[in-house]
Amino acid sequence: MDDYAEMLNANLDGWGRAMGLRFVTVTLDRVVAEWTVGPEHRQAYGIVHGGVHCGVIETLASVGAAMNALKDGRSVVGLENNTSFLHAVREGTLTATALPVVRGRRTQVWEAKVEDATGRLVATGRVRLMVLEPESMLAGKKPAVE
Repeated sequence: MDDYAEMLNANLDGWGRAMGLRFVTVTLDRVVAEWTVGPEHRQAYGIVHGGVHCGVIETLASVGAAMNALKDGRSVVGLENNTSFLHAVREGTLTATALPVVRGRRTQVWEAKVEDATGRLVATGRVRLMVLEPESMLAGKKPAVE
């Protein structure tokens, strides 16, 4: 099975780069990434901001869904992200894993978990994405859902 982690790491930009995200595994069936907690991840109380967990979960789900959609010349956009925060984290390396629940022709659903270095579950999430037809990806054309 092809693994696209190296390619994605070489082209990482935007939010993922700012967060220090490193892809470990990227296949059609599983996306794994990790990051080391730093000051940029913490909120005022010194724990990882919930938005970081949400963003990582959405990033991994989006990458997995996009890899599947690209096979047919399609793309994806996120519709919904439900993330639960289970344990506070102040330091260390966190690992997130996303797996597909449904990979339909029109929508995909991916579930993800974030664990600390001891394997303790610190956050979970589910992301629903819409699969876009190639013609909706043309420059200047807005997707049906924004």
